[in-house]
Amino acid sequence: MATKQDFNDRMLSLGLARVSEAAAIASADLIGRGDEKAADQAAVDAMRTQLNMLDIQGVVVIGEGERDEAPMLYIGEEVGSGTGPGVDIALDPLEGTTLTAKDMPNALAVIAMGPRGSMLHAPDTYMDKLAIGPGFEHGVVTLDMTPTERVTALAAAKGCAPSDITVCILERPRHQEMIEEVRATGAAIRLITDGDVAGVMHCAEPEITGIDMYMGQGGAPEGVLAASALKCMGGQIFGRLLFRNDDERGRAAKAGITDFDRIYTRDEMVTEDVIFAATGVTDGSLVAGIKREVGHLTTETILMRSKTGSVRRMVYRNPR
Repeated sequence: MATKQDFNDRMLSLGLARVSEAAAIASADLIGRGDEKAADQAAVDAMRTQLNMLDIQGVVVIGEGERDEAPMLYIGEEVGSGTGPGVDIALDPLEGTTLTAKDMPNALAVIAMGPRGSMLHAPDTYMDKLAIGPGFEHGVVTLDMTPTERVTALAAAKGCAPSDITVCILERPRHQEMIEEVRATGAAIRLITDGDVAGVMHCAEPEITGIDMYMGQGGAPEGVLAASALKCMGGQIFGRLLFRNDDERGRAAKAGITDFDRIYTRDEMVTEDVIFAATGVTDGSLVAGIKREVGHLTTETILMRSKTGSVRRMVYRNPR
């Protein structure tokens, strides 16, 4: 039986890049076509096929939804050849289906992998999230702070004025008060319509992206994916599950959640070393989107390992 010690992140990392590349390429012909479901399904099918070529005993812990909601890559689905290490897999075959359908920036195919039992089994609920990049003392900002206190604390830690801070927030009605409070500090806000995994990842490279902090409510599964990315890139993320009804609390209990008010840190969402791959579907500030040229497609993938802190950017030219 496979054990956690069998997890060879170095050998598996290139295979993981192939998985995200395949999902991105499968959605290429649907960029800007206005069909979110078709784009997502194409990415799901391609990702599943490629995953099943890997020599792993994989279990999807963050996926497309519950088994009765998702025909493929559902939570609990077993993937891989059935030989090799037991692994947890968190994935979003098309993070930004609306972005893809409308040909808007920062749509990604995203996947992370760690040893079995290393990832939080986050239910399909909302999560209140707060993230910053590397180089700061732990807890310099917290979820218990107000938005004003977060901006002020981060500015002090950076040695700059609040007006030099830029915060990334999902543009949603539920965030209107937060947006107004952040703007009142003098900080800038970059509003995004979708894709909060990419939004959190922007914090890890502020010198490139211009984003210092991410805050707001988004999907809990995406929170685990974002934590996987920051475990490789560096940075802090905090998440607290939010529940709208008893059904969502029941999902959390089914996933093994007992403390509904717990604030999870990055290393509590992803407890061991992880590998992470994201391939650009549409152009973004993290990676380039798919380029169509006569006879081939070109993709860019960011491939990372938390064990070494390595971050690779890979360009793949795929004949059509």
